[in-house]
Amino acid sequence: MGGFFGAASHNDCVSDVFFGTDYHSHLGTRRGGMTAYSPEKGFQRSIHSIENSPFRTKFEGDVEGMSGGLCIGCISDTDPQPILLRSKLGLYAVCTVGVIGNAKELTEELIATNAASFETMSSGNINTSSIVGALISQKDSFVEGIRFAQSKIVGTVSLMILTESGIIAARDKKGRLPIIIGKRSDGFCFSFESFAFQKLDYELYRELLPAEIVRITPDKAEVLSEGTEDLNICTFLWTYYGYPNSVYEGVTVETMRTRNGEIMAQRDMERGMLPDVDYVCGVPDSGVPHAIGYANKSGIPFARPFIKYTPTWPRSFMPQNQSMRNKVAKMKLIPVRELIEGKKLLFVDDSIVRGTQMRETVEFLYANGAKEVHMRSACPPIMYGCKYLNFSRSTSELDLIARSIINEFEGKEGVKYIKEYSDSNTERGKRLREEICRRLKLTSLGFQSLEGTVEAVGLPECKLCTYCWNGKE
Repeated sequence: MGGFFGAASHNDCVSDVFFGTDYHSHLGTRRGGMTAYSPEKGFQRSIHSIENSPFRTKFEGDVEGMSGGLCIGCISDTDPQPILLRSKLGLYAVCTVGVIGNAKELTEELIATNAASFETMSSGNINTSSIVGALISQKDSFVEGIRFAQSKIVGTVSLMILTESGIIAARDKKGRLPIIIGKRSDGFCFSFESFAFQKLDYELYRELLPAEIVRITPDKAEVLSEGTEDLNICTFLWTYYGYPNSVYEGVTVETMRTRNGEIMAQRDMERGMLPDVDYVCGVPDSGVPHAIGYANKSGIPFARPFIKYTPTWPRSFMPQNQSMRNKVAKMKLIPVRELIEGKKLLFVDDSIVRGTQMRETVEFLYANGAKEVHMRSACPPIMYGCKYLNFSRSTSELDLIARSIINEFEGKEGVKYIKEYSDSNTERGKRLREEICRRLKLTSLGFQSLEGTVEAVGLPECKLCTYCWNGKE
């Protein structure tokens, strides 16, 4: 994933963008960058790896030497950005969030037509923003270029462009990712996360519509190209990715998660599946509000039998190596033994993806004396790897525990029955849950239904992207 923040102000806004970008650190773990513009200094850019140190510590020194009333910043899980480009449209900086599924094909097409040449990163890949910039430069204006780029891209791309006269933002065609405008007496800002500008004294101005293109200057927010009502925002933003006080399409993340837990508990109560446990607990951090909702509705006390040690390993700061990630995940959880030993516990987690870390968590609980460990997933079984936002690091859908088990049960034919496997009321659905339960050594296991997830968000299902659960485009 990733996130960005940009500001246009009558005053120097570099520190605003520094803090605003830092507030997006939960969305990316690899690269951070800032670019500012002032008539005196021109474009000033700084990019750092944030794999081994948080954004804030890497950029504190850089900010002191940068200045300008126009500035953008980006947190990225993929590429170093913002990048600076010079084309017939002038010199500008661009940063992107999303996934280009056909990046290789677009690169080959651009090279074959002599439309561009690309600097290759050490990984051998082409920077996503470089591809977007090359597509934009095919047209005679930024608006035409952005429209052209988004028409050619398979996947999802939202972007910000910093020019000498203002900042342009374009929300992706389906609105899978948010872009929000904030307003202050001395200017405007763009942000992925709504809360990122609140502490900087900006007020909510409005959200961009899907496919909308807007330019901000210190004096105004100007619509350059109208958006659409064709919204398909990522539901996982509420379930997992979004920060608790983020608001997307008028729905607060923390509110959704608490309501989601209540719906799960209500369903268990109606079906006589409410387990006899001592405590309801949340897997930190994003599982906690789901668990609070479950506890509130069920009347079972909420407790924290383990605490996540975050000063050195927050959620947003994790190594890229999977074995090291698993080790860190284990080291972060510190038990409160008197809340575990001899106790029957029900845990709520935001999701079950590969199941590796959850299995280790369950083993950790039993090792500390738990009598029973029940689990509820705050979303349906994940059946498809995300091809729009890259929220899952899985290289194959068979890395997903649900798909792996289905494949073992039925081979390639299993994909035909995913709808049945997703439904806990079918024989296939029950068999899948029993097998996951066995492999993770759980006493019982339940998944939130898609209908329950949609109800918790409160938006029509047709406005939500649910691809990872049901494969719907």
